[in-house]
Amino acid sequence: MKLFFLTIMNGLTLAALYFLVASGFTLVFGLMRNVNLAHGSLYLLGAYIGFAVQELTGSWVLAAGAGFFSMAILGLLMQVCIFRHMEGQELRQTLVTIGISIILADFMLAVWGGETYQFELPDMLYGITRLPVIKIYTTYRLFILGTAVVIGLLLWFFLNRTQVGMKIRAGVADKDMLAATGVNVHRLFAIVFAIGAGLAGFAGVVGGSALSISPGEDLRYLLASLVVVIVGGMGSVGGAALGALLIGLAEQFGLAYSPTYGVVYTFIIMVLALAFRPQGFFGGKA
Repeated sequence: MKLFFLTIMNGLTLAALYFLVASGFTLVFGLMRNVNLAHGSLYLLGAYIGFAVQELTGSWVLAAGAGFFSMAILGLLMQVCIFRHMEGQELRQTLVTIGISIILADFMLAVWGGETYQFELPDMLYGITRLPVIKIYTTYRLFILGTAVVIGLLLWFFLNRTQVGMKIRAGVADKDMLAATGVNVHRLFAIVFAIGAGLAGFAGVVGGSALSISPGEDLRYLLASLVVVIVGGMGSVGGAALGALLIGLAEQFGLAYSPTYGVVYTFIIMVLALAFRPQGFFGGKA
């Protein structure tokens, strides 16, 4: 029973981390239909920059802020300089962002090498918390879960209850009609791309604090984001949350009860979603 509930908690906290990465991806890929396969590189680069800031300042909060804002600026530049000129050209977007991810991977390897880095957590997030049945659990993992819930609610409110969010959804549905009303669509989409990239950088610091920072993590979280968006539904924050939950629980239960086939369960869920509900659980009609 203790192992069962511990696996559930591990699955929830892993799902929270996947959601933090995939929430930015679902904004860019799912909502705006921009194929950004460099999203994983934004995660890892944000983590490295956050680590460098913590080394200089000793502050984890400044590291998290640096991860978000540095990647938000980079995402803004990518939207203005690249994606704005390739709207609706998915193949070109795919090839260009693959090239960007390779360049960023080589850049990170040249600057930080192939070593593994670990953030130093602030005192308030370090240690354990007592829970029923499990008895003790890592405080920082509970912090990740709470952070994911807060960000998910803020994103949902932003997209569904604010004027800017409604303009974004209207622009995705009919960009020309929204532009005819006098709205600067390109500026609107640049804001979305910046938020999505910033969330990837922030997730890099959060994830690097829970696990570690090392080459190859960019590919892992890119694949996780793709699976989450496919399962949950493109452009849906609620779908990203559900997809992350299913993937996180499947991965942890697989590792706990059948380690040999743990990774397989993730792709079984994706295959079933594509076979029976290709638009995802919360996606629109295919």
